[in-house]
Amino acid sequence: MALKRRIRGFNAGVRLKGNEELHEQTDAWSNRDLIPLPPSRRTWGWFNFFGFWAIGSLNVANWQTPSTYLTMGLSVRQAMAVIIIGRFLIAGFSTLIAWCGLKWHIGFTVQNRYSWGMRASYIPLLQRVMLNFIWNAVQCWNGGLLCTVCITAIWPSFARIPNTFGPNMPTTTYEFVGFVVFWFLSTPFLWLRPEKFRVPFLIVCTWCGLGMFVWMIWAVATAHGLGPLWNEGTKIPAGSQWSSSWIMMAGINQSVGSLAAGITNGSDFSRYATRRRSYVIGTVLSCIVTGVLVSLIGLITAAACQKIYGEIYWNPPDLLMVMMDSGNGSSKARAGVFFLSAGFAFTAMFENICGNAVAGGIDLAGLFPRYIDIRRGAIITFLAAWIVQPWQLINRATTFIAVLSSFSVFLAPIIGIMACDYYLLRKRRVRLSHLYRTKDTSYWFWKGVNWRAIPAWICGFAPTIGGLVVTVRMDPNPPRALVQLYYMAFLIGFFISATIFYGLNLAFPVPDMDQYDEIDVYGTFTPQEARRVGVMPLDETDGMAVDETGFRHGSVDHVTVEDGKK
Repeated sequence: MALKRRIRGFNAGVRLKGNEELHEQTDAWSNRDLIPLPPSRRTWGWFNFFGFWAIGSLNVANWQTPSTYLTMGLSVRQAMAVIIIGRFLIAGFSTLIAWCGLKWHIGFTVQNRYSWGMRASYIPLLQRVMLNFIWNAVQCWNGGLLCTVCITAIWPSFARIPNTFGPNMPTTTYEFVGFVVFWFLSTPFLWLRPEKFRVPFLIVCTWCGLGMFVWMIWAVATAHGLGPLWNEGTKIPAGSQWSSSWIMMAGINQSVGSLAAGITNGSDFSRYATRRRSYVIGTVLSCIVTGVLVSLIGLITAAACQKIYGEIYWNPPDLLMVMMDSGNGSSKARAGVFFLSAGFAFTAMFENICGNAVAGGIDLAGLFPRYIDIRRGAIITFLAAWIVQPWQLINRATTFIAVLSSFSVFLAPIIGIMACDYYLLRKRRVRLSHLYRTKDTSYWFWKGVNWRAIPAWICGFAPTIGGLVVTVRMDPNPPRALVQLYYMAFLIGFFISATIFYGLNLAFPVPDMDQYDEIDVYGTFTPQEARRVGVMPLDETDGMAVDETGFRHGSVDHVTVEDGKK
């Protein structure tokens, strides 16, 4: 009995608690971070979204993007064209998927319940959890490399630290210390809720953006111009079976696919918007302009430094180490390198926290709503970095990383289903009160599974997975058709899954797909939003009864909402 009491006491202690007067009930499907976000928690203006997308652009990966396309054989102009087209597509798809969060203020975790069914929504959710765990670990490792540059700039002797690891450890003490420092410095920010991200966004955009611009000016001024890289022409091998058009198509697919995870869960953050136009202005402006500018700055800097050092350095940590002669350079050189590397490191830190840790927290909250909220989930995601062991993945399992980078093959069909269901089938209407229960809900389908979504998803990635396999294996003579399909994987997956899902719903229709609650049972909307959406605020329902479906029934002296919604 004593043991049972202790277990019950422990369970009560770790279970989340919410203010039910604010509809923050905690059960198997709901907690404070999963319910439709009330106006009091919607604090993101246009600059928040500008900063959100800026941290996805002001980073090492985007700086190196032109090198990827130049390596594929494209010219500088073609590479920049790919980047510009890709950024426009990213902005378009992101806004398309995030609109549900802007209108109904629910995130990806809940959004999939009306497409997949309450139980089957775990299929896309588990994919996101896995990606968050792995990419968080990889980003911590990459951020750790920038920390090693910062430490070397302060204490040059750090670059000569002896390696205390054995031959079976695929890293060095030098690299591992940077990882540990980055991980511990990042941890305190996990306690910061998304509502409070404005100040970090401002610091990141100012510090790293200014640093990149100053770096480019210094490189061009020191080199008195640009090196041969700037005039790089098309270098497709004579015997190649691919024309520049197909290579550009592959580049566009890679550009959009690399951010497919962020597109998928766009509503997780769009629901924090104070206004819809805040999201549109901040996202389009930052995603396109900042994304293109960072790639261009990286290209110009690499071209100028080619003239200075006689080699092309695309990786910023490598170039920074060369600039300060591995810590043996002048104090001015080391100070400049510290400023630049710290800016990159801080950007990587907050990009990882926002894009992987917080996103992972939201997804884990969907799996275990009674015990995990955003903060606890973010901490779990961050702790998982030690289990994933990124030093093993980065230095050994290059094939595994390549598969992760191509995971858009599986995410694009999910995005297609989401878009088709919300815009074409449900006519942008969602019954919020039905998303948080299993009894008398429109989203239970067959035993909690909307079977229509599963074949639509499989058919979306089936044509392109063969190309993924032969590309990752680097087969010398892969079937041309397979690779062509893979070069268009994102668009193929999106449109095939959307089309099949639409067809299945026409053949096997679901009743009342365009229904929505007539009453704002969660207090989700401002009066202006309620009028636009067509729902009645709960405090204006005097003389009406509201059942668990959110519909009005007759005249009574008070309003009741069943299933714990009062």
